[in-house]
Amino acid sequence: MALMDSLTMKPEEIETESFRIIDAEVGGHEWPGAEWQVVRRVIHTSADYEYAGSMLFSDGVVEKAIEALKSGAGIVTDTKMALSGISKPRLIPFGCRLTCHVADPDVAELASREGITRSIAAMRKAASDPVNRIFVIGNAPTALFELLRLIQSGQVEPALIIGLPVGFVGAEESKNSLATSGHGIPFITNIGRKGGSNVAAAVVNALAILAGRR
Repeated sequence: MALMDSLTMKPEEIETESFRIIDAEVGGHEWPGAEWQVVRRVIHTSADYEYAGSMLFSDGVVEKAIEALKSGAGIVTDTKMALSGISKPRLIPFGCRLTCHVADPDVAELASREGITRSIAAMRKAASDPVNRIFVIGNAPTALFELLRLIQSGQVEPALIIGLPVGFVGAEESKNSLATSGHGIPFITNIGRKGGSNVAAAVVNALAILAGRR
């Protein structure tokens, strides 16, 4: 495609062409249709084909995620960046509330008093609100570890966990724990150090698009 052609394309045309390129360059794969829609949007967001082989989905998670969204489940993120990356218009039909507590004054106070990270304190606050059923973690491994602890102690039972923290310290380990701890919660994650708030938001957006088509 010529540069001038791409400069005159509409946003929706660029997205369509991007997905065509991804499909062509990935080639054959074993992802079921709905799961591929999620993986493909992650690749589109990150320009990283490694996700085609590293994403992990619990059994039936896409259908369960769609059901949670359509029921109006509250969505909580670990960062403002993830929150800002989620398409609010796509969630309006479902009435899903979007929140992030990491910058809340009471979270900062709790973190200081308890000697914990704000990410941990924010997960504790999020878990105390029954409206929050979908937990989206794209940055802080400590947030994911704390969420798993809260689940194991019976303090929260999410409808869905999107766990994609990024980094060199604890990120891979936290995702391994999510995938192997036997908590029974539907999850979407990946293998390795890669991830990020943009990737986590892309998963939510892909699920919202799928939910809107049902």
